[in-house]
Amino acid sequence: MKRTWLALVVAFSAALVMLIQDGAFAEKPKQDGKTKAAAKTETKAAPAEASAPTIQIDKTLLDNGGTVVVTGKAPAGKPVFIEVWAEDAVRASRFDADADKETGKRPYILYLTEEMPAFYRMIVPKEGKETLEKIKKEGKSWSFSKALKDLGADQAYSVPAKKKIERYQATLMGSIIGSRGTLLPAMDEKENAKRSMQLVKARFRSPGVVLGAAVDVAPDGAYKAEVKIAHGMAPGKYFVAAAVDKTSRSETVTVENKIGFPLIYLNNAGTSVNIFGPFFLTLVIAIFGVLMGAGGGFIMNPLLVSLWPLPHTVVAGTVMPTVLFSQGSGIYNYSKIKFISWKLGVAIGLAMVAGGFIGPKLTELITLDQFKFVFGWILLVLAGLMFWQTTPGYLAKNKKEQAILQEFKKQAEAAAKAKKG
Repeated sequence: MKRTWLALVVAFSAALVMLIQDGAFAEKPKQDGKTKAAAKTETKAAPAEASAPTIQIDKTLLDNGGTVVVTGKAPAGKPVFIEVWAEDAVRASRFDADADKETGKRPYILYLTEEMPAFYRMIVPKEGKETLEKIKKEGKSWSFSKALKDLGADQAYSVPAKKKIERYQATLMGSIIGSRGTLLPAMDEKENAKRSMQLVKARFRSPGVVLGAAVDVAPDGAYKAEVKIAHGMAPGKYFVAAAVDKTSRSETVTVENKIGFPLIYLNNAGTSVNIFGPFFLTLVIAIFGVLMGAGGGFIMNPLLVSLWPLPHTVVAGTVMPTVLFSQGSGIYNYSKIKFISWKLGVAIGLAMVAGGFIGPKLTELITLDQFKFVFGWILLVLAGLMFWQTTPGYLAKNKKEQAILQEFKKQAEAAAKAKKG
């Protein structure tokens, strides 16, 4: 009997030791910080990671713009956004002088990038057409960041957000002496993206230029869209990519845009123009401008800004050297008929030197709308003044001016006869 109990105790003890060694009574290790039960639950619920969308284009070469058909496939049920941008880069700037809503203080900060794509466009699904039309109706008060959010495209916005942006603490005195101001520390990624959206609006101005609703997405995720590169855009490479969110993005495909004479590309303006248009316009204006004793630049500025998609800063800078040609020939011809007062000319010329130094710096601190507003009023005042000086009442009171005009006519006729003889 004793042997039987002893055998049972030994067998039980051996079984217990084996169970302990097998870990039956030990605490099970957690799997990635979770219990076994939780891990089982997660295994059942964990979805597969969404794959990146694919992308193809129907052509890789354009002749002065055209339409590229983009197709591909994205995860089913996901909206597809297409980003298009040019390899060529231009300058974009924005002067922030808006009063802070809380403090009422104005920051006077100049934001500047030299890396803004010469062409940029975000294309959203067709369902966003109605929303895009509402954004267009907001006029000048539209916000690019708000537009992206309303269209659901803020998750796909990428390219301009990564461009380097400098910011300067500007002052009026600094601008006068030729300085943009004090360079401030670099911004973090989030702030850089925010300011890039403001620079996109400052550069392209209209929501219809940078936004489009043309992506047709099928229930199975297949999508198709037409990307239009307008005539006169920058030559070179254009990149196209599709995205469904920040982490799911297709590879980038490339299309080449070529231009030829009479189109010429303006690097600092980011656009191309037919050279014959500005040439013949300038010919007419130069004749009229020199007749009035001017170079014609004050007429060229508003016309170039209105007729061609050129930034007002580039127009102002481009017109300045062109005036040298009309002024040079005008000075020569007026000196032959002795109608130049060199003392007065040198005196007011010194003032023009100072103005010519200050003006270019101030162009960075004003918008196109402000430029047009100020220039428009100056032209209206000048037009009104000149019209008033041609009225019979004014001429009757200013017989001296009539005598000057008559003398001018006589000398011009005499010079013409001398030239023929």
